[in-house]
Amino acid sequence: MYFPLFPLSSAVVVVRPSSKDPQLASSKSITLTTFTGRSGLGAYLQAPESFPPSVVLNYNDKFVTLHDKFPKSSIHTLLLPRDPKKQHLHPLEALSEDAEFLSSVKAEVEKLKDLVAKELRRRFGKYSAREKERGKALEVALDEDVDKATSSLPPGRDWRKEVIAGVHTHPSMLHLHIHVLSVDRHSEFLRHRKHYNSFATPFFVDLDRFPMTKEDIRCQLHEKYLKSDLVCWRCERNFGIKFAMLKAHLETEFHEWKVE
Repeated sequence: MYFPLFPLSSAVVVVRPSSKDPQLASSKSITLTTFTGRSGLGAYLQAPESFPPSVVLNYNDKFVTLHDKFPKSSIHTLLLPRDPKKQHLHPLEALSEDAEFLSSVKAEVEKLKDLVAKELRRRFGKYSAREKERGKALEVALDEDVDKATSSLPPGRDWRKEVIAGVHTHPSMLHLHIHVLSVDRHSEFLRHRKHYNSFATPFFVDLDRFPMTKEDIRCQLHEKYLKSDLVCWRCERNFGIKFAMLKAHLETEFHEWKVE
């Protein structure tokens, strides 16, 4: 799967069928629909086939998966449900009120986690001590009984554990979407305190917490978390409100995280 992190356009022109033009009625006629600002995800829901693999990773009748326009980690993807009845619901409600829908979302998220994990291994496996250990053991195994040797190989690094999935209590975009991203928070687009805290505090609700009760939802629906102290996701050091210091620290943590 191709994983370049190209920024996506915030205004997209989509081609749709129309019968107004008699010259095009029998083939492909055109209606221009522009999605901008907070409705920008609508373009990918309406016509995912019009985007290249570098933008839309995959799609079917029920879901679209794509790269986040402004990734907050080295790999940051989105899962968009295509059901019109769900698209404009608040995520906490959408994922709590329909068990069948939640089950389908979780199934798709599991697939996307696998995809992100594979890409993490492709990008960073060469730096990982656990992957190097497995690689060396595999080289030795090639000179022995391969079947017997590979059964006792070191497990290597479980990159799937480096992937998180969830939703925001106050989404920035209007269409329902689920974030699936690597844990590293290493990105040029992580520029403000609120950017970091939107994925490092209870403002980000892990998918495993669903379904939620109405009381849980009520307690979760506030934005105070964005103003919380900045706490490193990896070592839990508290930086208060000093984002520049956290950002520099995250760079160090990223390189140490890669070599685990």
